[in-house]
Amino acid sequence: MTEELDAETLAFAHRMFDLAREGATDELTGYVDAGLPVDLTNDKGDMLLILAAYHAHPDTVAALLRRGADHFHTNDRGQTALAAAAFRRSTGTVRALLDAGADPDHGSPSAVETARFFDLPDMLALLGARPAG
Repeated sequence: MTEELDAETLAFAHRMFDLAREGATDELTGYVDAGLPVDLTNDKGDMLLILAAYHAHPDTVAALLRRGADHFHTNDRGQTALAAAAFRRSTGTVRALLDAGADPDHGSPSAVETARFFDLPDMLALLGARPAG
């Protein structure tokens, strides 16, 4: 089922994604606690969790995870929140996702593949993986 959303609804959704990007944890989780779907996804398949992870906001990531955000989700390019966090070298975000059970080998590219490709040995170590070679 495809529905056209009105301008006000679209503006609200965009604001929620901006809150995730900004790491506005209290405001964003207030909306989630009031009924906003924790797994709200944009037109590229990016969830609030992926956006918060990519922008290196470990507190926001942890808060979304506590509210049931799906760390297994991949966006339209096959990327996970964990791969985004590893790419950004956000140790706190990677730890929060791993603590929640995120799989370092899930996604395409996975977090491990991302860390290998960008030669991020600190992230490989955190992910429990060995360097290529």
